[in-house]
Amino acid sequence: MNSGHQQDIVILGGGAAGWIAAALLARKSNRHQTRITLVESEEIGIIGVGEATVPVLAQCNALLGIDECDFIRRTQGTFKLGIEFCDWGVTGNRHFHAFSDYGHAVEGVSTHHYWLRLRRSGDDHPIDDYSFAYAVAKNNNFTPSDPQNSRYHHAYHFDAALYARFLRDVATELGVQRIEGKMTHFDLDGESGDITAIHLANGVSISGDLFLDCTGFASALLGKALHTPFVDWSRWLLCNSAVAAPSKRTGALMPFTRSTAHAGGWRWAIPLQHRSGNGMVYSSDFWSDEAARDSLLGSIGGDPLAEPRLFRFTSGHRKQFWNRNCVGIGFASSFLEPLESTGLQLIVMGVLKLIQYFPGRVIDPVLRDEYNRLSTREIERIRDFIIAHYYLSRRSEPFWAACRDVEIPDSLRHKLDVWNASGQVPLGDAESYMEPSWLAILLGNGAIPARYNRSADLYPLEQIRKGMELRREEIARSAQAVTSHQDFIDRHCKAPQTAPAG
Repeated sequence: MNSGHQQDIVILGGGAAGWIAAALLARKSNRHQTRITLVESEEIGIIGVGEATVPVLAQCNALLGIDECDFIRRTQGTFKLGIEFCDWGVTGNRHFHAFSDYGHAVEGVSTHHYWLRLRRSGDDHPIDDYSFAYAVAKNNNFTPSDPQNSRYHHAYHFDAALYARFLRDVATELGVQRIEGKMTHFDLDGESGDITAIHLANGVSISGDLFLDCTGFASALLGKALHTPFVDWSRWLLCNSAVAAPSKRTGALMPFTRSTAHAGGWRWAIPLQHRSGNGMVYSSDFWSDEAARDSLLGSIGGDPLAEPRLFRFTSGHRKQFWNRNCVGIGFASSFLEPLESTGLQLIVMGVLKLIQYFPGRVIDPVLRDEYNRLSTREIERIRDFIIAHYYLSRRSEPFWAACRDVEIPDSLRHKLDVWNASGQVPLGDAESYMEPSWLAILLGNGAIPARYNRSADLYPLEQIRKGMELRREEIARSAQAVTSHQDFIDRHCKAPQTAPAG
């Protein structure tokens, strides 16, 4: 990364953000040139809410040389093929956002155009019937897709506290030094305004060239030390509160996250080996904390294992993700509600981008500007995707009516206008969510476009009907052959039985 003097990287804060950053940076840098120190306090603890992930986490683990089954075993984890949405759009609606597509295109025309043509002729098969991942998931089955002929990707559910501990071992083996302590104050360079050192309660001071802020909502360095302004998105994303509680696991082990819409927000259910993670995300303008808590406790399957914990948040991001010599990773730089499990995704992507544009000891502002440009663009696109879930709703409660009344960002308006006029999703370069993800949410919420691709009219309707029927049958047949999720875990990555974590 640089020659000569050793470069000092200081990471403030542990948790998933701190330890993912420490492990990936250590894996991708030369030990002789870089010294990485992570400061964390056992007494601060971590927010163990975001326990569901997207497939980028599998890539992160692979980069670190982590054995998948060992990781699942050590984090009480399970596998995830997507997210099931219940009661979104209208009560009784159910649709699935899978980590896969709807089958191969025919002569360059995506499956959904043929589906739209059939639908116009009266065919009422849901688009989910063409998702192989959903066919596997809805039967609570799972096995990794054959890499030679991959039909879906997978991600994980896990205990976030156990994952941080697991990564701590990985990172310290790679040479990261861990220091226990709480920061009390920091030094800024009088001329440049850069952070030069942080001071801990025990009298230790740690100087560095580059600081990573992994302190979560506290944003102790990026927000407090450097006064980086916050861009508030709460006019688009109305939810500002969450209440979360673990519970005893009941029923079959599902290989997906479930999101169920309620009168004032939505509830998550995340299956782990030793317990379930549950939470209610809502807007305190429309629902009292008591109502959300009662609704959560009333809908949990098993007995709660702890008192529900309350979180307040504001959706948005720091104006710069990288300001002076400090980079915010995770909630220290941005927050989006966990509707699409993007928390860990944004952490991993933030660290990988930093590795791509890594500075020397003297920071070239061009690198910092490009990092900020890409980070801002990425989170704005994810923001639009999440707003769409709410905006498309046809539910009648005051909260959902308010979501429909939002003046959505121009970038999302453009996507929806083009979709409605053509049945095409206009994607920019390097989008986090590709066409199949948008289709899952648009079609799943009943946003049927006015037109479809004309090329879908090339063949006689009966020929298309037959071809699509064969596709559905093949998917259903192949999915039946997949082993149950529980069996797969029992055979390959069952965690040792422990007392349930609180």
